[in-house]
Amino acid sequence: MKAFRISNQVNKQAGQAVIGFFATSDPRIDNESRQRCQNIIKLVADKIAGKIALPSGEKVRVFYSDILVDGEKQVDIVAKQFLENGVNILVCVPDTWAFPQPTLLSLLAHFPKDTPLNFTCGNSAPKPGVVFTHAVSGAVAQSGRLMHINVGKWDDEGIMPEIQQSTIDNLIDWAYSAVTFKALKGKRIVVFGHDSMGMETALAHIIETRNTFGIEITRLDMKLLADMINKKAFDEEELKRLRDWIDSYAKDRIDIKNEDEDMKFNQSLALYLIVRDILKDLDAIGGGFMSQLEWGSDLRGIPLPVADIMESLFNSTFDHNGPKPIMPFATEADVQGLLTQVFMTYLSGGNPPLFMDFRKVWENQDIVEISKKLNIEINKNSIWFKRGFVDGDNSGSASFNWAAVPGTSEEEIMKNISFPQVNMEYFPGGGNSVHFKSPGDINGIAARLAFSSLTGMFSLIWDEAQTVELPKDLADAVMKLSDIGWPHTFITPKHATMHEYKHYAPANHFHMTWNLPVARLQFWMDLVNVISATPWKEMEYGREGIDRPLPLLYILNGGENETKMKLKRH
Repeated sequence: MKAFRISNQVNKQAGQAVIGFFATSDPRIDNESRQRCQNIIKLVADKIAGKIALPSGEKVRVFYSDILVDGEKQVDIVAKQFLENGVNILVCVPDTWAFPQPTLLSLLAHFPKDTPLNFTCGNSAPKPGVVFTHAVSGAVAQSGRLMHINVGKWDDEGIMPEIQQSTIDNLIDWAYSAVTFKALKGKRIVVFGHDSMGMETALAHIIETRNTFGIEITRLDMKLLADMINKKAFDEEELKRLRDWIDSYAKDRIDIKNEDEDMKFNQSLALYLIVRDILKDLDAIGGGFMSQLEWGSDLRGIPLPVADIMESLFNSTFDHNGPKPIMPFATEADVQGLLTQVFMTYLSGGNPPLFMDFRKVWENQDIVEISKKLNIEINKNSIWFKRGFVDGDNSGSASFNWAAVPGTSEEEIMKNISFPQVNMEYFPGGGNSVHFKSPGDINGIAARLAFSSLTGMFSLIWDEAQTVELPKDLADAVMKLSDIGWPHTFITPKHATMHEYKHYAPANHFHMTWNLPVARLQFWMDLVNVISATPWKEMEYGREGIDRPLPLLYILNGGENETKMKLKRH
């Protein structure tokens, strides 16, 4: 017998996240009830198909098997069907009682232990699938394995039961978290430069990132980029198109006073084209650029222009070639910030991330003081006055999309953006930054990943948040206190007080993604075993329609974070 040579043709679908739907059942039930079970499989699978998208816009594949898993024989058939089609996410939609060991527990033996598992059922009384769901949930939990259940609602009777939309919505949130978990395994991010300006909170924890998330970190020296700029290792015709595109929108708002500044502006645009091609060649899902100090600030060398525009373009949904997927990108080679952006981008289905300095926290007293100084009338009923706000701003990575509300056209977004010269004291290499002020009433999640050597685990400090609109005079004063030439987003968290927010920040950077449901984030933290850190005294857990139901595994083992630490040790 000879070995089989594998074809050089690569199946691009191999290794992708794929969802498989099935149902267990009881061999003793009548044919009509069995047909109802099969109908429910297809009904639910069809409602999920096409609803889960990667940041690229590609829809996640959904398969279903209408072979009811009654026992061991059916287990083997369905497992092989799923494995042959690359299914690595399991969703069971039982409508009747079944026997746990010869059905679901036997099926799980065919899949890795970290395979995401969801049971979605109606709370129906006849031949109750909900009873089986609880029986399986208890069995899986006591074995130390994670499982999520979604006890929803569909008609108790009828061959084609109506499924309540909230049941589907809850399943979609879980599916996004499962797809993010699976889709990112084996992927890589690319970081140019070494440790991020000496910021320990931004280090590339290479082994821990690989073990926790399955993500590789490729490190490249910034000298490569400097050499490629000097060699003009880019398409000069495309550079001209990129420059013409920006000029068409903002030429009167690009601060260029001489030929040297014009040349540096073009160099910064060329850097975008160079890094874009490197990321594409390495099939990367995100990137980071150290910049300071060696690139643009160290006078012992030859300082080069800042990379702000490059970073903003990567985090935006468009460039000179039209609409494009987000490529999460972090300034200052902040790997923990980059990972935060990657995860929230995938969980939101491709929404643009915002990278910010955790700059000044404006408490009520601060607002009163500056308003008196400027003689500004303050609306004391506004949320930003009552709760305070954070001035989020940074010299790079600010997505152009955050210059307007979600859904705004490219043309309208670009009207709000200017490109001033950078502060030459900090950046003697010169170049242009990006400036805008985000509008109010953008809702999402503000968060930051962190790592601890005591547990060997990652945590996510997060809260729901919204952007706020300040009176113009106040906004201008706030921006001038930090850097008027940078993008600014004023953010008020939903639960954290300003006292808590300014003391519990895990790093000097934080990040926000709009329209990201809380439950998705929580499901994902369960699947990757990341600690949920919400030290806000006003935040209650278990909000129906907002928080995901707590997995039984956590209840049986002393709580969520206690269980996650036990799972880490095992």
